Amino acid sequence: MLEDVTGARQELTVVLPVRLLRVPNWPEGPFPFELGNRRTDAQTRSTYFAPASARALYGAPGRPRRWHLPLDVKQDGLHLLGLELLRAATARNPEHALAVLHLSVERPLLPILRALAGRRSSLVDEPLTGPLDPAGLLDGIADVRDPDAPFAIARPYTIAFMTPTSQQSPALRTGPEGALPATADRWLWQLASRSTPEDFPLPPETADEQLKDAVRISADWSALVLRQGAAFLGHRTDTGAGDFFEFGALHSRTVYLDALLLGSLQRDHIDELTDELSEVFNSSRLAHRVATLERNIAVFRSTYWRQHLTAHGAANDLLLAFQNQHRLPARFDEILDEAADYSRLVQTQESQQISGALGVLTILGLPLGTALSILQVLDDHAVTHLLIALTLSVAATAGALTTRYGRLVVSSLRGGEGKA
Repeated sequence: MLEDVTGARQELTVVLPVRLLRVPNWPEGPFPFELGNRRTDAQTRSTYFAPASARALYGAPGRPRRWHLPLDVKQDGLHLLGLELLRAATARNPEHALAVLHLSVERPLLPILRALAGRRSSLVDEPLTGPLDPAGLLDGIADVRDPDAPFAIARPYTIAFMTPTSQQSPALRTGPEGALPATADRWLWQLASRSTPEDFPLPPETADEQLKDAVRISADWSALVLRQGAAFLGHRTDTGAGDFFEFGALHSRTVYLDALLLGSLQRDHIDELTDELSEVFNSSRLAHRVATLERNIAVFRSTYWRQHLTAHGAANDLLLAFQNQHRLPARFDEILDEAADYSRLVQTQESQQISGALGVLTILGLPLGTALSILQVLDDHAVTHLLIALTLSVAATAGALTTRYGRLVVSSLRGGEGKA
């Protein structure tokens, strides 16, 4: 059983939403993991991503979005290597951020994942306690427990990386180019879903559909992205120091993590845009609300909405898998369609109001202009006659406003519906 398995190499990344209280005095940029002469700082990672995606993930010169803090904290088989903070501000929630904890695991990995997921039958206590408690680690910098945060989730998002030993045959290919056993994808599912068959028995009828989005990065390893977690699993024996899996673990903590973080930013902004759409009619200032909504959509589209990150395929595949899990493309299309409907409604109302204003000018001006023209033709300059003409024009205007046409004009000017 995977619950009792400790892989040759086990890494865990935990992502949770926080409310940023102040900019930390930490070094700027993502956590710069090192392997040999390779240092994965913001400059190095920016060469991997398209410029727009890099700005969303790392910020721009003078406007940092990300900070990191190296640590060395050990507790109960967990080793905390460091923290990251990514500013994820939105129009309605400028203090929103994502905290990232980088850990190595030296005990069975699945029980820890199940505990982080809050499985009721978990035999492991909450692992992020004591010196690993995010609330203590971020004290004074970010508020982890913020019940009012619109994007708060009950449990953190986890990214697990595990490679097998030679004895862990359920995860191994039958040879360098041999077939992958079905048990390998079941292990991958358990790590990504943070569950055992007892927690969630995967129906055999839908198992292939559930696992079809597994990303085969190479013959050596695969990845699976689900709504609440992702996992990377090796398919050959990890030989230890110097093995390719050192590079694989580095990628899972850096550029592949960043692809999933960008997906999280997209999800949070789409959640907010959906909420904005539901409140469009909660104010009498419809035109202003729709204009604000359209601006927020344009900002999101130009800043965050990317489905192509890089020329390197795996990061794109991971982002697309995250988007598909959260139905982000379909939801954004629905947002665009609904916003277009509201924009047409505003344009219709504005046209009605313009027509109404012209109608009012006509109703007010026609009787008065007619009366004054008659007096001018008659060359009548008597003040009494002028006052009589003004009185008659006011009466004619009032009478015109009581007609069906007049009521429609006034109603259009108010933006309402005229009644016969």
